[in-house]
Amino acid sequence: MPNTKSAERRVRNSARKQLRNRSTKSRVTTLEKKYSELLGANKKEEAKAALKDLTSALDKASKVGVLHKSTASRRKSRLTLRFNAAK
Repeated sequence: MPNTKSAERRVRNSARKQLRNRSTKSRVTTLEKKYSELLGANKKEEAKAALKDLTSALDKASKVGVLHKSTASRRKSRLTLRFNAAK
C-alpha cells in the first residue's frame, strides 16, 4: 500500500509498463516458436519471412527497453545462424 502520492503514481506506472513488457515478450516468444516450426518443417521461404518479422519485433522490443540491446542482437544473430545452417 503506497504511502505518498508519488508512490501511488509509481504503482500505476509500474502496472502499465508491466502490461506492455508482458505483451511484447509474449509476441516475441510466439514469433520465435513460429519461426522454429517453419525451420523444422523445412519451409525456407516462409521461415525467411518469419525471421524478418522476428528481427523487427526484437528491434522494437529493445528500442522501448523491454529487452536489452545486446540481448536482442545476440538472439537475432543466433536465429540467423540457425537459418543459414538449415540451407
